[in-house]
Amino acid sequence: MAKKLEIIPTIQEGVTLALMNYVSIVLAVILYVLTIWIPYLNVGTTIAMASLPAELAKGNVINPFFIFRGQYRRNMGEFFILMSLMLGAIWVGFLFLIIPGIVISYAWYIAVILFVDKDRNALEALRESNKLTFGNKWRIFGIEALLGIAICIATGIISFFFGLGHIGWLEGIGTFINVLLVIFFVPALLGVQAVIYKHLTAPEEAPAPEASAAPVQEAPAAPVAPEAPAAPEAPAKKAPAKK
Repeated sequence: MAKKLEIIPTIQEGVTLALMNYVSIVLAVILYVLTIWIPYLNVGTTIAMASLPAELAKGNVINPFFIFRGQYRRNMGEFFILMSLMLGAIWVGFLFLIIPGIVISYAWYIAVILFVDKDRNALEALRESNKLTFGNKWRIFGIEALLGIAICIATGIISFFFGLGHIGWLEGIGTFINVLLVIFFVPALLGVQAVIYKHLTAPEEAPAPEASAAPVQEAPAAPVAPEAPAAPEAPAKKAPAKK
């Protein structure tokens, strides 16, 4: 039976993870952007950034320099095969009036993370992702959509209140806060992906065995007391004969 994601708790836990790792994630993104132009190294950093939710799912504060680990360049050939299969199938799905492409993209939502974290090959990662996301594709879509809507509402409220009176320095503070919120959207999205991945790949708990009812023992019947022997009847007296 497919595990069902809970929308609000998933967003809450994902935002908590993002707050814990906000600085680390921002630094990792900056390092990635600064080194994206370096051949060969950029393949490993791209795979590392794609697998970032797996690192967050472990619950520890990540080291932003983890993207330079050599382990991420080990299977670059399989990674290119995986991405070619994914992007090709999703592109074909979008040709069939968009909806199939969206469904396929959410069916393979955690394929790249499984490829790196669980050391699956390309076909195994796609097959397992499709199995684990079954019944949760629209929930995942709803979670990400609600997160984006929440950020948009928050930035709109801040723009409204800080724009009252058109005071320059106050509008500047509002703009600065909105920039921070927009930047926070990326860590929050990664945190939500980490929670989704952790929930979908968690082993299912075996149902507790039912305790067998102990046989009911009947209480032994109380011994029946022997009946007392009946007392002998006294001989009847004969009436005296009349003269």
